Amino acid sequence: MAINLKSPEAPIRELRLGSITGYQGTVSDLCRKSQKGDLKEQERSFSQCATCASVTAICQLAMIQDAAVVNHAPLGCAGDFTNFNFINRIGQNKRGWRLANARLISSNLRESDTVFGGAVKLREAVRAAYDRYQPRAIFITTSCVSGIIGEDLQGTTEDIEEELGIPIISVSCEGFRSQIWASGFDAAYHAILRKVVKPAQRKRTDLVNIINFWGDDIFTELLGKIGLTPNYVVPFTTIEQLEKLSEAAATLQVCGTLGTYLAAGLEQHFGVPEVKAPPPYGIPGTDAWLRELGKVTGKEKEVEALIASEKVRIAPELAELRQQLKGIKAFVGAGAVQGHSIINVLNELELDILGGCVWHHDQKLDHGDPKGDSLQHIIDNYADVSFSICNKQSFEMVNLLNKLQPDIFIVRHNGMAVWGAKLGIPTFLMGDEHFGIGYQGLINYGQKIAETIANPAYVKNLAKYSKLPYTDWWLKQEPFAFLGKGVTE
Repeated sequence: MAINLKSPEAPIRELRLGSITGYQGTVSDLCRKSQKGDLKEQERSFSQCATCASVTAICQLAMIQDAAVVNHAPLGCAGDFTNFNFINRIGQNKRGWRLANARLISSNLRESDTVFGGAVKLREAVRAAYDRYQPRAIFITTSCVSGIIGEDLQGTTEDIEEELGIPIISVSCEGFRSQIWASGFDAAYHAILRKVVKPAQRKRTDLVNIINFWGDDIFTELLGKIGLTPNYVVPFTTIEQLEKLSEAAATLQVCGTLGTYLAAGLEQHFGVPEVKAPPPYGIPGTDAWLRELGKVTGKEKEVEALIASEKVRIAPELAELRQQLKGIKAFVGAGAVQGHSIINVLNELELDILGGCVWHHDQKLDHGDPKGDSLQHIIDNYADVSFSICNKQSFEMVNLLNKLQPDIFIVRHNGMAVWGAKLGIPTFLMGDEHFGIGYQGLINYGQKIAETIANPAYVKNLAKYSKLPYTDWWLKQEPFAFLGKGVTE
């Protein structure tokens, strides 16, 4: 689908990518149904929780170092501000920067504002952000309340923009707009593409954009070996850096869930080629990712030399880890493409994968190229895997883990990690998405898994003295009993 930057809003993933949050089956079945176009959402008759698209939008925008974010919402929607601020300061510390708080303000909508409108409060909040921080741009993120009362954000932002003389950019990320929380990433990137990125004044053949969350810098050394320089986006950038995204020779992604919209937009509107390949997790995935990068940047020979040397370097330790981890049973829980990627890594380490659960599924990515299908990549290179999709429904995950009893639970989000530990299952919370990337990522993962399962005493004691909020009645049910089915008495 062509990305329309004349529209103030990004199309939601359900309409654009056919995204769903309910499924139970196998990787091969999910691939087949997605490719045939007959995959249907399996509705739940009960849901416990969900993540809001506003959170995923702000998690990108809040770490732009010289911008400010005004959340046009009740104060309760600012509950995640402290988490964003923590991540921001950790990232600043890693980079040796001066520590400063994230620039976040709430318009503090109240009950009376839902009747009389919140435009006055919004203007006050934007002016407060401008006076307090002197930002280069201000992003206004919406909420369910501002969406329901139908605030005229476009008219308001245009007026204030003229007054303040900096970009004031609305970001449509109301929680009710989409059941897919990743739509918030698209909303943030749409705002950046629409009003921040500028046409290139020059092209840099050495520079590659890498769309990531906030992982450690591993690409400066890796890509430096083939004469390329990484430009991490969007967190921990400046408005000036974002203005110049169009100057890069290519755009890479470490996670197609995160970067599909921004990468496609940069290619369609600014001529920056997107590297269309599965993410660089596991040997075949890393090979393909680097080779596609080599084709786009004219570095084919350098890439082949890098691939050969890296494989030789890790071979002895990889063989040792495979022997050490033989017979270990694992279960994966993560965001969509991150979940696929972790499964790739575990396959390379030759663990016994009992299954995987991801938080949603996109039937395609914005570029539409099958070479970038991370789910099909599993089938093409490894064995089939039992697979399910849930938007972080804890009750399903607890039931599933309780029945499977894996030797290790590898999970991407901290809110889900606690359930493995409370069940006495050694749990590896993978916070840094770069930890498992590339050839060295296999060694990193293998070592971490070995370390995690070596001493399970803590989680065993935690399980012994913890009381789950779920009854024996639920734990005896089939894990997907509420997924288009009925529970037993």
